Amino acid sequence: MPPKNKTAVKRKAASESQSDNEATQSASKRVKVLKDSPQSAVATNGQPTNKVLPVNISFPARIAGTVRLSTWNICSLASASKKGFKFYVEAEDPDVLVLTETKVNEVPVDPFLTSRFPHCTWAISSKKTYSGTAVLSKHKPLSVDTKLPGHPDPSSVKGRIITVEFPGCYIVATYVTNAGQGLKTLKEKNTWNEHFTTYIRDLDKKKPVIWMGDLNVAPTAIDLANAKSNWNKTPGYTKDETEAFQNILNPPESAAGVGKFVDVWRQNHPEDKHYTYFSYRFNCRTKGLGWRLDMFVVSERLVEKVKMCEIRSEIYGASDHVPVVMEIESDVVTGS
Repeated sequence: MPPKNKTAVKRKAASESQSDNEATQSASKRVKVLKDSPQSAVATNGQPTNKVLPVNISFPARIAGTVRLSTWNICSLASASKKGFKFYVEAEDPDVLVLTETKVNEVPVDPFLTSRFPHCTWAISSKKTYSGTAVLSKHKPLSVDTKLPGHPDPSSVKGRIITVEFPGCYIVATYVTNAGQGLKTLKEKNTWNEHFTTYIRDLDKKKPVIWMGDLNVAPTAIDLANAKSNWNKTPGYTKDETEAFQNILNPPESAAGVGKFVDVWRQNHPEDKHYTYFSYRFNCRTKGLGWRLDMFVVSERLVEKVKMCEIRSEIYGASDHVPVVMEIESDVVTGS
């Protein structure tokens, strides 16, 4: 982030199977997330302004013949879990859930997640309580990798990338490195972009790719609220970063034989100024001041198989990011 089967779930104090004592304990832990806020308020950019999760979380049933993928920067699994994280997961019920900035120090032991997602991969940073990426899947992958080939500093990559191979595609989940306060780590970000660009192009030559997660770049001026004042000054919106992203979408002529990629939500919403990150500071959520950093980018040949891609704008408060979800024809993942 920059510096600093219609499914319905009603958040309640305790499940019916809990004992009275468990229910009391659970209720006391959930007081904060159960407080409602006006859900009708909308910022000037058209997104809601709620600062806690809605009491009732409901989404349309998935389109027949598709799998549902969700990506969410949760800004610490421990913190998000106290603010309604599981209510969203239960309501969304994705087939593949990518979590970024998990900040876990070891693989979580959580029956709620493992019962829903039998195949879980957690990439954990070498630094304590830092970064972290997870891919939680209902489908068994053919292979899993947590490295970025060719990168000169593997320790800096640890916890930031997971590649999961399925019969029909690769899913690459990333929590892309940040260019840092005052752009002090822009050089490191450029190194990441150089090697990641080579990597995703190489994967695309083997199978189509779904790249999802917190990409830590606002691709264009309409992907952040104050583009002019942030240009080339703020991490995530510099010439180096935006050009690197565009070179993945539309490779230069010098990159002969390289496939194109598509920023799915932006293609489907060419003019909307909707964001996935709102800082907790400066009342940004209420003012609609945000950045679109979390996305789905797919191999161009997959675009016709995408049936839906939306920002879950109302799912704010468990994190300073909101989830993004995509539905794509099932054979892309299953291969049949």
